[in-house]
Amino acid sequence: MSLVSEQMRASLGAVADWRVSFPVAASDIRRWAIAVYYPDPPPAHFVVPGGGLLVAPEEFNPFAWIVADRMVPAVAPLQRDSDRLEKTIGIAGPGLRHQINGGSDVVYGAPIRAGDVIRSETRLHSYREKTGRMGPMLITVTEVEWTNQDGARVKLGHDTSIRY
Repeated sequence: MSLVSEQMRASLGAVADWRVSFPVAASDIRRWAIAVYYPDPPPAHFVVPGGGLLVAPEEFNPFAWIVADRMVPAVAPLQRDSDRLEKTIGIAGPGLRHQINGGSDVVYGAPIRAGDVIRSETRLHSYREKTGRMGPMLITVTEVEWTNQDGARVKLGHDTSIRY
């Protein structure tokens, strides 16, 4: 018996979440770079003549505080619900009780600059089943893509969760 239903399989590629940032301010970049590299000053490649910062560090998050717009999920996300991802896109999940983080990987693209508006889309990427010491496991990968106002890819990440 498979943990992945036909409905789940048919939903691969579905958008589970999207967000749009406010325009990135130079002060946002400055504070992030100072926080990331403190107590040392930010590296020279973040500094332009006149003392301003040209680009944000790769790990800059324009969604860290507040967003300009976001998707309203089909179902309000419940804390500690391992089927939250599927419920958010409007389908039934596998009904497994436990979930742990399986890791992330990220590839960075165009740098984020002051004035950029970033859009984030999270899609259901893949399911894989496996059997472990605790029994059947479902490995779920979501893909998170950030693009700027020109459509250039800023970041592409894959987040893995393991449910059992």
